[in-house]
Amino acid sequence: MIEGTMDYLEPQTRQKFDELLAYNRTHRKWSGLILTGSEITLHRDLPELAKAAKQSGFKHVRIQSHGMHLGKLEYCTKLIDAGVDEFFISVAAADAESHDDITQVQGSFNKTLQGMENIDRWEHTISITNTVVTKKSYKQLPQVVDALAHLKNLAQMEFWFYWPMSGKDDKSLLVSHLEMLPYLKEAVAKAQALGRRIEIKNFPQCLLGEFKHLLVNGQPQLFIDPVFWREFEKNGFYQCKHRESCQSTECLGLNGAYIERFGWEEEILVPQYNG
Repeated sequence: MIEGTMDYLEPQTRQKFDELLAYNRTHRKWSGLILTGSEITLHRDLPELAKAAKQSGFKHVRIQSHGMHLGKLEYCTKLIDAGVDEFFISVAAADAESHDDITQVQGSFNKTLQGMENIDRWEHTISITNTVVTKKSYKQLPQVVDALAHLKNLAQMEFWFYWPMSGKDDKSLLVSHLEMLPYLKEAVAKAQALGRRIEIKNFPQCLLGEFKHLLVNGQPQLFIDPVFWREFEKNGFYQCKHRESCQSTECLGLNGAYIERFGWEEEILVPQYNG
């Protein structure tokens, strides 16, 4: 969703990172740190960064990754020994053919799955998956849950409804809410039966029914090039015909690209009331 911004966003400097660690050593403001980037496992100093974070009062260190490099047990071990104990892994689809088609990397599904199986070797580690829901993947959501059912350390599954960081769906990846909803609900029910925690992102809360409490759009404090926010605003979130009467504090409403493609859907959206 943000791949276009990777071409010009400035990465955080080591000096800024060290300043953040020094602040946390003194103030103990945060208990967890997430390290991310275009692909954080390509950073040659990642083990060193994780070790420094643990020494600065962070109880948990998480990385966001496509997980392919974790398929190498030696590398996975190195990260865990350095203090990484949470792995947020992108799983695009339920099988190798579909996943690899989305990632455009042959063999990526098998490498990612092997990485998650490697994480399972440690008792104190957890994995979290995020699946971006697009026209290419939405019918496979229940099968994604099935494909990962054997992972004992998979603690949470997240389903992110695609947004294009633009006013238009130039890649034709959006799918309508009602078309996608049965597959999402089936996937959520299956994941809950396995004891997984669930978070749903960027979906109208009023359409989720018994699963509306699973909508979580809040994010941790983010240290990133400020230019990112200028690009993020192009999504045009919080648009809805019922916005003035709806009391939901979690829903992002519709974004500009979705409205341009499918309309306002005011006949199916329902204002939420507290109490």
